[in-house]
Amino acid sequence: MSLTYREVKEQYKALQQTYNYLLAKRTEFTAFVQAQAITSVTFVGAGSSYCLSEAAAFSFRLRAGLPAMSLAAGDLMLHADRYHPMLEGSLIIAPSRSGSTSEVVEALRLLQSDQRIPLLTISCVTDSPLSKSADFPLELPWAFDHSVCQTRTVTNLYAANLLLAAFLVGDEELIIDMQEAIHQGEAYMARVEDSIRRVSDFNWTNAVLLADGELQGLAAEGAIALTEIAKTQAHAYHLLDVRHGPMVTVGSDTLVIAALSDSGIEHQRNLLRDIKERGATIITFADRAAMGIPKEFIDLEITTSHPLNTAVRGIPFIFISQIAALANAERHGINPDQPDGLVAWVKL
Repeated sequence: MSLTYREVKEQYKALQQTYNYLLAKRTEFTAFVQAQAITSVTFVGAGSSYCLSEAAAFSFRLRAGLPAMSLAAGDLMLHADRYHPMLEGSLIIAPSRSGSTSEVVEALRLLQSDQRIPLLTISCVTDSPLSKSADFPLELPWAFDHSVCQTRTVTNLYAANLLLAAFLVGDEELIIDMQEAIHQGEAYMARVEDSIRRVSDFNWTNAVLLADGELQGLAAEGAIALTEIAKTQAHAYHLLDVRHGPMVTVGSDTLVIAALSDSGIEHQRNLLRDIKERGATIITFADRAAMGIPKEFIDLEITTSHPLNTAVRGIPFIFISQIAALANAERHGINPDQPDGLVAWVKL
């Protein structure tokens, strides 16, 4: 058993600790934000944490009603002077596995060198450089991935970002649904893992992940996982946007993983029909079965066992690409714990 696989399978245990920890910090967090008199939120990350920042910024815009954006840490580090004006009145939130990634640490140092910008960090280690620079550090050491590729860390940082958005607006339904997803987690993994391995057991060299809204950032992270773990070309697009060019890459060598939504069923059905006609193998994920999509358009339909908030569905959704990546790596004799040319976090 690889370390990467073990950490994938341990992610729900870590999620419960993260959930309990964030709930204990809820009052302190909301008081901190209220004291800043902020007008916007800016998420900063690199690699996987940038994908999570994209998802989190969407959540804060949609749920908290705050202007929110995400910035790639390397971009911010290289162009800090140019971006200073757009960060006026913003709260920066920096999710990070190590709390030590060079671009993130240096970008935030440059920003803080000549203006005060309140900083909240979420690190999966204690006493990291990011934590030491923060006005409000959050630390999730139980979520740290020791393997090079992030899996358990991803779901925990995603959950933390989503809970923060829920806390700001008192979204109790989302908070309860998060606990429900965690309760479902172990049984969900046991129920779907073998099916994912079976359906993805063919000679595919290309993966396309499709999702909208808050799940789009997780689709992008799923593409990173497939690239890092299995050395497979993978790309993420908004659901219907795949028709606008990327469809030319879809064929019999393609695995498509699509997060379906509860609305626009006919358009989604037609999209899946078109993708299947090109010979792709399709795994869909949805909150419920019987969405009216013919079985011949889908090779595997995965659903949650209980209804979940749209954003919370991202937690079981990311597991699909993680297992598909591991299965493909195993099929090709690739050690997922030692991806060629990668390190756990970048030190410039």
